[in-house]
Amino acid sequence: MTNPLLMPSKLPAFDQIKITQFKPALQQLMAENRALLSELLAADVRSWGTFAQPLAIAEEKLSHVWSLMSHYKAVLDSEELRELYKQMSAEITDYHTQRGQNKELYLAYQSIADSAEYSALNEAAQKSLLNILRDFRLSGVALPDDKKIRLASIKKELVTQTNQFAENVLDATQAWRKHIVSEQDLLGVPDSAKRMFATKAVDKEHEGGWLIDLEMPSYLPVMTYAENRDLREEMYRAYLTRASEQASDKQWDNSSVIEKILRLRKEMASLLGFDNFSDLSLERKMAESSEQVMSFLTQLGEKSKALALQEKAQLAKFAREKYGYDSIEAWDVLFLSESLKQQKFEVEEEKIRAYFPLPRVLDGLFEITKRLFDVDVSEHKDAKTPHPDTKCFALSRQGETLAYVYMDFYAREGKRGGAWVGSCHRRSHLQRELRLPIAFLVCNFTPPDKDRPSLLTHQELTTLFHEFGHALHYCLTTIDLPDVAGISGVPWDAVELPSQLMENWCWAGEGLALISGHYETGERLPDTDLQKLLQVKNYHAGMLMARQLEFASFDFILHRDYRAGETKIAEIFKQVRDQFAVIQPPNYARFSHAFTHIFAGGYAAGYYSYKWAEVLAADAFSAFEEEGIFNAKTGKRFRSELLELGGSRDISVMFKSFRGREARVDALLGQMGIEV
Repeated sequence: MTNPLLMPSKLPAFDQIKITQFKPALQQLMAENRALLSELLAADVRSWGTFAQPLAIAEEKLSHVWSLMSHYKAVLDSEELRELYKQMSAEITDYHTQRGQNKELYLAYQSIADSAEYSALNEAAQKSLLNILRDFRLSGVALPDDKKIRLASIKKELVTQTNQFAENVLDATQAWRKHIVSEQDLLGVPDSAKRMFATKAVDKEHEGGWLIDLEMPSYLPVMTYAENRDLREEMYRAYLTRASEQASDKQWDNSSVIEKILRLRKEMASLLGFDNFSDLSLERKMAESSEQVMSFLTQLGEKSKALALQEKAQLAKFAREKYGYDSIEAWDVLFLSESLKQQKFEVEEEKIRAYFPLPRVLDGLFEITKRLFDVDVSEHKDAKTPHPDTKCFALSRQGETLAYVYMDFYAREGKRGGAWVGSCHRRSHLQRELRLPIAFLVCNFTPPDKDRPSLLTHQELTTLFHEFGHALHYCLTTIDLPDVAGISGVPWDAVELPSQLMENWCWAGEGLALISGHYETGERLPDTDLQKLLQVKNYHAGMLMARQLEFASFDFILHRDYRAGETKIAEIFKQVRDQFAVIQPPNYARFSHAFTHIFAGGYAAGYYSYKWAEVLAADAFSAFEEEGIFNAKTGKRFRSELLELGGSRDISVMFKSFRGREARVDALLGQMGIEV
């Protein structure tokens, strides 16, 4: 029987793909790629066209199938898939490690870079080649054999441990549930959330009542609206002790996993000649040194700390006067913040939410995309999808299809929390075959029910725009080399630029007018509510900045200073909190144990990237503010100077070409309402 994963097709045949097909497909492609490599290395001539391009084609086929399997693991998790993923993760890691440490292969690429042909290559090919040579060096190609073997072992074990970390977080999150029998305990919680809780109770075979869990569509309504302070504390404790030794169920404790990951990363950095893992991580980033990163974070902290303390004082005064709280605890912050916001600005989140039904939001998002970048987005209804909740959309310009995005919107069991954009297939035009980019966009919104569509909070609205910005970066590339097309090859601390830029239209009156439409009447958000919403844009911006700086500094310092057997993670967190935080969490909090961004994602020693890129995004948006937020010429310039070029050019050069100068931090501080 033909394996659909190996058949060329415009879109994946999701209706034919079975989990059992991934292993034979991946093993066949790895075998074919090894054979091709041996054949090419045996040839006398090594050029870009006869050597590098055939290898790139072969590698992209393998990358495509592995991306599909990784997506299935993230959104359709099962015991069968977990075991298979662990096995294939090890095999894929071995494959890439052997390739990255192949000195003959490295010298073949180096010979192309040293040849007269190099100067004739276009800019994208030159950048691709330089990246390949850099990655060889970071794979330990120059190490003696014994150290190569050790590095390979480290990489393989890191894959195992990071997978284990993510699985522990998912299992711990989905294991905690609380059945509530008295509606009084949910006083203040919106009716829409209670309906969802009641449905969950029925689904889990409870006779009546409400079932809450730690998924975001459940956790946030309770923490934001529940007047029951004890319930908020109980839920906060469950959430902040997930996968830790402080949890009631310790079977998913990530303590030893974190230590193993940190020890392995430190050893890997040392083998490659770096003092620490933070320095190693910067080799693929825009920032030039650890000192520059920490100076950047410290500068933001100093400029925003006064505002954060002022906001905390206002919140404490409100808590005393309205609720009689002697102090603000961590489980009070969301509740008090929302309550004060309603009193101060008369913004009723639940009322506003009714104006952001997902279908209307998507229409508005696509209209904004059309106005800014001259790109049409339409549903491809005939496309097969991995899950019934998923929809496929085609991106086109003047009738020409540019790319496809599969969007998976709703939270469910077996699906990783959070929101992200993943790769399915990168744009490639190697030899005569053009393959369009295909991306996965994943969110965890509240599912629709029989009475209403999924209604988004403004925060969820912003999340959708953020992820769609990533998708645009991925899909609008005109670069034909996969490893520098779209997001590929973009420094990790700049990759958030398009996503954070897109968030701004969620705060612009002209943008919100396009996005909103009441789910029952279709009416746009009334001007009075619109103005109220715009007034809260910078609400508690200082406290939010402090929180992000706390996480970013913890991540970077931990990876910079870690010493096996000496470093106390809790002490580093305390050190960072003393510098940045204005609300101190309880001693039992173990945020690190579920910090998947750095222990199971791509942000290790790079969580600062969100703030670094936010500076770029704020400055980029200031160009739209100056020239018109729907100015087609500005949008075209951003598309041509940044989105289309992907990772084919230095990001500093691209940004300067768009903005006419280097980025300035003033725009971000100004957006926050901090006087510059």
